[in-house]
Amino acid sequence: MKNQQIVLASTPDFNPNPEHFTLVETDMPEISTEQVLCETQYLSLDPYMRSQIAGRHMSGSIHPGDLMRGETVSKVIESNHADYQKGDLVRTFGNWQTHSVHDAPELSKVNQAIKPASYALSLLGMPGLTAYSGLVWIAEAKAGDTVVIPAATGAVGSTAGQLAKARGCTVVGIVGSDEKGQYALDKLGYDAVINRKTDDLNAKLSEYCPNGIDVYFDLVGGETLNLVCTKLALNARVILCGLMADYNSPERTPGPLPGPIIGARAMLKGLVVYDFEPRRDEFIAACLPLIESGKLAMQEDMAEGIESAPEAFCRLMRGENQGKAIVKIA
Repeated sequence: MKNQQIVLASTPDFNPNPEHFTLVETDMPEISTEQVLCETQYLSLDPYMRSQIAGRHMSGSIHPGDLMRGETVSKVIESNHADYQKGDLVRTFGNWQTHSVHDAPELSKVNQAIKPASYALSLLGMPGLTAYSGLVWIAEAKAGDTVVIPAATGAVGSTAGQLAKARGCTVVGIVGSDEKGQYALDKLGYDAVINRKTDDLNAKLSEYCPNGIDVYFDLVGGETLNLVCTKLALNARVILCGLMADYNSPERTPGPLPGPIIGARAMLKGLVVYDFEPRRDEFIAACLPLIESGKLAMQEDMAEGIESAPEAFCRLMRGENQGKAIVKIA
């Protein structure tokens, strides 16, 4: 058997394309004392990976020739550690490859209540934890709040939107196509949607948020953030979480003017999901009943096979995914 890996072939200047990646085969890794050999079951694809490629992410940079990084749900197939047995499902950073070797502290067993197991990377994984941390723990969204979410049908946005609805908020989503807008209305329960490509964003925000925006869960940055900050309600909360508008560009969009933010007495808070990792079990326990009652669900945009990862990632960065981008490996 060989271990198949996806490495970065070259650094894209703008949008990544499949030719910026290459599939290589290496010998199967071997484990030493106290280590565990895992077979990748599911690979998570996330926008932050584009920042790693650009050399602008806090987790480090990826250069040509480097293995692409990513979180996985993996199955233990060989273990030299007493805490892990053959067949255990674990969450780890197994990266873009079919097999990986880990020390025990790098692994976390997947909660058996999480079904399907891919949810450990989506609804009950990093995207879900991000949405819950920002909306519930930081913004403290409450009944009566008007919540605006860009990238409204993506992994984080769709979860945040459903959580806001469950808390009694009025939720407005910003999307990139009519198809995504209809999905947000019909399946996610949004009260209104705005197509950023065809609608007048300024006019629609005024129409749907006549009393201002109480919570803005920012996943894109750019000019959308600048515009929203002129429409904040008194004591608004702005969660700064993503920069989709700038991921594929070498230039940075200037930030919002401080005047409207000061006038609204608004709070702007940066969200780094790693800070909330110690509360993951609390988040899962809070969300499982919402899943069981049908108030919380996740559409997974599932690709098949390690060789499909580059194209699936490029689709994600073009905004063509519908829900959480995942690759089923094994």
